[in-house]
Amino acid sequence: MDYKTYGRHIIADVWGIEFNRINDIEFLKQHMHKAAEKCGATILAMEYKVFQPCGATVFLLLSESHLSIHTYPEKGFAAIDGYTCGEKVNPEVAIHYLLSVLEPQKVYSSKIIRGTGEFDITKESP
Repeated sequence: MDYKTYGRHIIADVWGIEFNRINDIEFLKQHMHKAAEKCGATILAMEYKVFQPCGATVFLLLSESHLSIHTYPEKGFAAIDGYTCGEKVNPEVAIHYLLSVLEPQKVYSSKIIRGTGEFDITKESP
């Protein structure tokens, strides 16, 4: 099988999210799983960590690469990262889904095209 190096990497800093939404590990796990499914990714594993007194990290290892969220509920902030190799699975679909359920007030995001020999960074606000 010939694997392509092309990939899309979406990073998003999102602000103004309700505390309970990004401090609820079950909510985060459920929606991270659904985000991966929506973009057609193959989930290999899910790891998570709950921090004290608040905050969480959820990491999905995908056959196509990864999807992650790191939350800072006391700041209303989450850092979301989605990277997929190939053209079949689009991490933007996963990120847009997560934004729809998190309902942040502000979104700062960038899309990086990887594996083409050129490094193209495009800033977006989904």
